[in-house]
Amino acid sequence: MTFNQETFMHRKTFLKISGLLLGCLAALPALSQDYPAKPVTVVVAYAAGGNNDIRARMLGVEVAKTLGKSIIIENKPGASGNIGHDFVARAATDGYTLGIGAMGPMAVNAAIYPKVPFDAVKDFTPIVLIEKAPLVLVTRTDKPFKSVKDVVAAAKAKPGLLTIGNAGAGGAHHLSAELFKQTAGIFMLSVPYKGGGPAAGALLAGEVDLMFEQTYAALPSIQAGKTRPLAVTSDKRLPSLPDVPTMAELGYPQATVSNWLGLIGPKGLSPAVVRKLNEAYNSALALPDIREKIAGPGNVIGGGTPEEFAAFIAAENKRWAALVKVAGIKLE
Repeated sequence: MTFNQETFMHRKTFLKISGLLLGCLAALPALSQDYPAKPVTVVVAYAAGGNNDIRARMLGVEVAKTLGKSIIIENKPGASGNIGHDFVARAATDGYTLGIGAMGPMAVNAAIYPKVPFDAVKDFTPIVLIEKAPLVLVTRTDKPFKSVKDVVAAAKAKPGLLTIGNAGAGGAHHLSAELFKQTAGIFMLSVPYKGGGPAAGALLAGEVDLMFEQTYAALPSIQAGKTRPLAVTSDKRLPSLPDVPTMAELGYPQATVSNWLGLIGPKGLSPAVVRKLNEAYNSALALPDIREKIAGPGNVIGGGTPEEFAAFIAAENKRWAALVKVAGIKLE
């Protein structure tokens, strides 16, 4: 083969490859425009009827209107949320299997369980933060504690005498209590229960002195005068409890904690599909009715960019890993 013939063949091959690449690139906008071409499944890693399930279904109705295709909610509970999240991590990257990413599996479980089948930072595509659910430190109204200052003073006077209930080791209730104890330099006996309901019942029955409870769950007993709110763990005071100070106001900024959830997909989702989903969910979160349902009971509305959500997930992983190590929390 002569030099000119070889050059011609190389040029011909280059042009073919270039044409294929250009064709693929040209197809990307078309793919995003066609998405979704069928219903989208959103996996909830907890049982039907819980907060994650309710949020997924509520937003799914509105997002379906925007995308023009149904949003199907599929519940896959078990292993503290690990089963459902692992299913999403292993799903096809076509955008038709997504998930509701929750604080536990996405930021805590890797630090407290010996084996978690996914890496929360590396194995998912963050799409949008949906909400933050701050907690409130409550006590029974017949207890002597009128403020966090009273609690700290009593705990320092008699270390280990005060008891604080939680919804199970490693959950937001438990971690909030451990973070508070650590930052305040106090020791209280943590008492785990099998869920938020039993823990709240134990508080009302006088079995424990205090509890960090999800604000939306605590409001009924607060409004009924059965429990007294001492502080909230949100960044700012909550509209539902305007007279209750934040932990930061009281000198414990490290005890700012929120349970949270957001929309995630498997690693490798198309940026165009991510952008389309992000815009659809942000639009739903901006609706007055949706905002009232989220913020009314004491939660904080999410939203924002995928990049912001990714940075938030990474920061949460670092924060809780450090806390779990100091507190010595480990589960089998």
